[in-house]
Amino acid sequence: MVRTTRYTRRLMATVAAAGAVGALVTATPAQASTGTSWWADLSTVDNDDVNVHAASGVLALADPAWHRTAAQTAGSEGYLLLPEHALATPSNRVTAAVSADTTAGAEVEVDVRGKSGDDWSEWQPADTGAATFAHPATSVQVRIALRTDADRGVSADVTGVELTADNVASAQAAAFTAARTYKVYATREGLVGGTTANGHVITSNDHFVSFPSGKSLSPKGTGNYSARVCRTDGSRCEYDPVWEVGPWNEKDDYWNPAASRQMWKDVAQGKPEAQAAYLNGYNGGKDDTGRKVQNPSGIDLADGTFSAGVGLSDNGYVNVTYLWTGSGPTGVVTTAGDPMNVRASGHTSAAIKGLAANYAKVLIECYVQGDSVTGTFGTSKIWDRIGPGNFVSDAYVKTGSDSPVAPVC
Repeated sequence: MVRTTRYTRRLMATVAAAGAVGALVTATPAQASTGTSWWADLSTVDNDDVNVHAASGVLALADPAWHRTAAQTAGSEGYLLLPEHALATPSNRVTAAVSADTTAGAEVEVDVRGKSGDDWSEWQPADTGAATFAHPATSVQVRIALRTDADRGVSADVTGVELTADNVASAQAAAFTAARTYKVYATREGLVGGTTANGHVITSNDHFVSFPSGKSLSPKGTGNYSARVCRTDGSRCEYDPVWEVGPWNEKDDYWNPAASRQMWKDVAQGKPEAQAAYLNGYNGGKDDTGRKVQNPSGIDLADGTFSAGVGLSDNGYVNVTYLWTGSGPTGVVTTAGDPMNVRASGHTSAAIKGLAANYAKVLIECYVQGDSVTGTFGTSKIWDRIGPGNFVSDAYVKTGSDSPVAPVC
């Protein structure tokens, strides 16, 4: 499908008068109780960052004319992903104060996510209010994104970001629930040779998925946010990391309830805005950039996921489980690069039910003793059930333990 892949919010689109150049912008964090503050380190750019450079304490786009895909015909984008920052005291709120020299048409955003135990929250904006977490976080990670809407003459130079973590009174967090699953329309990503929103260069027969929201974007080489994508009859499934933003919208976390959904709060939970636009004429049949929606897609699948994993021959509906919305023991699929087979039982001769991609973070429902397998983490007879009738060898799953981490099936 033809689409642009803009994923940053318009934080500073109107911070300077039209045509103003070099305006100094400072976003002030919301009033907070006594907390811990620190300054983001803008000096180090490494291989998990996208199209940014740092010099003399200023963060800017490395190439203001760089486009992630051929569909992006003007403007550029990039982001700096900071290392995980441990908090002295568990906190459930983070705010950001941003100082930047911008010109009209430039945007800066600061998103944060919090870790509780081994689980990350979704990414949330911290510069347009405050990011709050359902459970106090022991550490946080910060993502600073820059974007321009023209290749030349537009700039966004970040000179400082101050973060503050504290606690705010809130209602008792709801009990953990099973990961959410919705039936949505899937399209093929394609775009081989293009770059995803997290900096991954798309290869032939690649394995990852894309949702229309930056809230679920995994940093490059990780699968903190992963999904199970299955044929509607459950006959084949693939488990993949989320490495791209799209299709159509870029602020549509449709799997979330209205209270936390970023946009389109009047659309039913589980229904992508593109589906409502295409089938019901919602928003005049357009997406968040005013484009006429040409299909009801709520997920893009990389080529390998589309054909080899899920076994699709054409665009169509699939059942998608947003694994990070669930709770329980987890493990990270760790292979030499190629996806591993998902089988119907704990035996190497059992029917293949799909694939689990490298980096995918899966929920482990229970385990069985089965055939001995030698893999990334040694030799094991443990087989983990990661979905209904879906088993993988524990020898390829990083769980942090040589013993089972879930109850016996």
